[in-house]
Amino acid sequence: MSFSNNWLWWALLSAGFAGGTAVLAKVGIQGVDSDLATLVRTLIVAVLLALFVGATGKWANPITLAPRTLLFLALSALATGASWVCYFRALQLGPASLVAPVDKFSVVLVALFAVSFLGERPAPKEWLGIALITAGVLTLAIKV
Repeated sequence: MSFSNNWLWWALLSAGFAGGTAVLAKVGIQGVDSDLATLVRTLIVAVLLALFVGATGKWANPITLAPRTLLFLALSALATGASWVCYFRALQLGPASLVAPVDKFSVVLVALFAVSFLGERPAPKEWLGIALITAGVLTLAIKV
């Protein structure tokens, strides 16, 4: 399988970029309201994605997308926006080395939502990984 069609490589790249995001954002929000910082970040992401989609010839009129597709993309956007607002607020209040791993509890929630709503069935080994992530988050979050 080629690199461009391998989900694992893309997921690892995503993790690498996300790891850098936490540190860069923590530095970037010093002395700035976290909500304003989230807005600036979002605008930059929107411009870069528009340029990328245009440059790669992938532009299509969004109005032509199916209503169901638009609905779920809109709901996903709302969830992303809420997540980013909460993430930046947490980064402003706490250390990046704790905020980012706790934020990744979303991995556990994705697994639970995927089982509940998408009918996915993780294997026992995958459940073990999900349990270990949960244990790691609890270890970071619980004050002893």
